[in-house]
Amino acid sequence: MGLIGTGPWATQTHAPVLAAHPDATLAGIWGRRAKAAAELASSYATTAYEDVDELFAVSDAVAFAVPPDVQAPLAERAAAAGCHLLLDKPVATSPEAARRLAAAVDQAGVSSVVFFTLRFAPPMAQWLERQAQDGPWFTARADWYSSFFAADGTGAFDSPWRADKGGLWDVGPHALAVLTAVLGEVTSVTAAPGPADTVHLILRHAGGASSTSTLTLRAPHAASGLTLEFRGESGTASPPGWGESGWGDSTDAFRSAVGALALAASGGERHPCDVRFGLRVTEILADAEDQVNARKETELPAQSPTRAS
Repeated sequence: MGLIGTGPWATQTHAPVLAAHPDATLAGIWGRRAKAAAELASSYATTAYEDVDELFAVSDAVAFAVPPDVQAPLAERAAAAGCHLLLDKPVATSPEAARRLAAAVDQAGVSSVVFFTLRFAPPMAQWLERQAQDGPWFTARADWYSSFFAADGTGAFDSPWRADKGGLWDVGPHALAVLTAVLGEVTSVTAAPGPADTVHLILRHAGGASSTSTLTLRAPHAASGLTLEFRGESGTASPPGWGESGWGDSTDAFRSAVGALALAASGGERHPCDVRFGLRVTEILADAEDQVNARKETELPAQSPTRAS
């Protein structure tokens, strides 16, 4: 497996897991910063490639740890080169780019997995599977109040695309991944803006259930936190100890994602979190973003008329 990227995800999660995984060998690294790629490759005794297509040529599969709109066109090229894809979420920030990527995967006949962390973290994946079996559920709620970019926040995983796209695109995929795992496909979305980058979603699911989600990266630090609950005939269910590191450890989750791609690439069934699911998530988020922008435009205060002198 080749690695695309040299940022925090690549250095802290992707590279160490790929270097030690029983189902993978780290074939090499490419990054937009050649010096950073060389330093990371040296740490794992592998090759830093200046030409990304050369990395594709020596790789059976490629893992991506770059911003979504950098990822999508590179992943198209990797698929065309015959590489299986381990993609980051969201796969793109426009439906058009996500559709081109999905079409490239289909045309090349390669396998794909999108790294929705909580769908691969073993404790959470097992808990979600149990809830899907224990239904039917009436409704659900998944709220992400993060403070990455709040005035008193930590700035964790600070990056221009997160600052620009906000909580809808960064933590929204997490909410959609856990809600759809239990309630099924989203058939419609209604979205409204809140303070700062906050977005409120109302979702309808194929099985008839509904869910809501509040998403932000700019909540005050003291107000940050996560909520996940399902309500149905058997009562209310939330993950025990929800929010603790054991539910979303990125290293364990990425290790599982690598194994899932290796299984799919060797002839196993496609994983539910493949590029087609990644495309659907992008379509939902883009629809919500359009609604939020339209509401913001209609809610702008009217300009005061200019007084005649």
